[in-house]
Amino acid sequence: MTTRNKPPGELRRGWTTGACAAAAAKAAYQALLTGGFPDPVTITLPRGQTPAFALAREDLARDHASAGIIKDAGDDPDVTHGALVIATVRRGAVGAGITYRAGAGVGTVTRPGLPIPPGEPAINPGPRAQIAQAIAEVTAAWSGSGDVDVTVSIPGGAELAKRTLNGRLGIVGGLSILGTTGIVVPFSCASWIHSIQRGIDVARAAGLAHIVGATGSTSEAAAKRLYGLDDIALIDMGDFVGGMLKYLRRHPVPRVTIAGGFGKLAKLAAGSLDLHSGASRIDVHDLAKMLAELGANETLVDAARQMNSAAEIMIAAGALGRPLADLVARRARATALATLAGNCVVDVAVFDRAGALIGRAGLQTD
Repeated sequence: MTTRNKPPGELRRGWTTGACAAAAAKAAYQALLTGGFPDPVTITLPRGQTPAFALAREDLARDHASAGIIKDAGDDPDVTHGALVIATVRRGAVGAGITYRAGAGVGTVTRPGLPIPPGEPAINPGPRAQIAQAIAEVTAAWSGSGDVDVTVSIPGGAELAKRTLNGRLGIVGGLSILGTTGIVVPFSCASWIHSIQRGIDVARAAGLAHIVGATGSTSEAAAKRLYGLDDIALIDMGDFVGGMLKYLRRHPVPRVTIAGGFGKLAKLAAGSLDLHSGASRIDVHDLAKMLAELGANETLVDAARQMNSAAEIMIAAGALGRPLADLVARRARATALATLAGNCVVDVAVFDRAGALIGRAGLQTD
């Protein structure tokens, strides 16, 4: 997943695995038809940009050609930055069009709910369209048939995929070939939002009645134990609670649990839908008001207003800590319900740093 600790200054954009695969396929097909590789190779992206890619690998045989391109993700900390994306092109049956295949390091879809059906290589619709455009350009220029088998591979992709959510989504054997526009915008976190949405899609396709969106690994593991859920029901929401809820508003499930630490969920309780420190801050004055509502004495309330963190307030709250976490959970749930507009049943679970349940709101019958 992409981190959100964005460095200062203007950042350099990069290219998606889909754009690299399309460029490699174009170079390979041209070599198959003409005997020579274009280097660099230029493709046309969906929004009209025409980037040129240097080839890192060329292989021409009688019945196939392969070209490889090193993915440059710009200044985005993408797990596939520096990976070699290879496209191998073979002539296909007359009239068959383009057949896509997963080579080493590219995954295969095994569960319904994703944009590509089970059994197909994990080459998303956007990259398929870009590859088709590249093949069409070569076909027109060199009088090809356009009937080809395109195999995309990424050496080491199976190991890199362990750092993604592909396994949870039911994509086995390697990475997905992604990218709608062909361009990587640094720190846009588009891949994280994409994974949240695809996780919901897979859970819905599996008929799950209950999913959990967690802010981190501790709360996710604790919620998994609390509710006895399988991994397929767990959504790595991170800070993007708004992104998850807005997608659920359009693609609802019967029940969603929001699980997280006290500080993150205090932000949600205050109405923030992006829980990252760069987008929202803990409102200690709001937490102090909650303490007052719970009957805290004036000394504690005044002290809370001067504190620097939610954790500090929780420690100072003492015996009121559990009621305070419950109140944060109730208000976080209210924010979520308002965002969902009534499409899901919602409960909220607040965990401490050790994974112990310290606050809850909503369904409590588990």
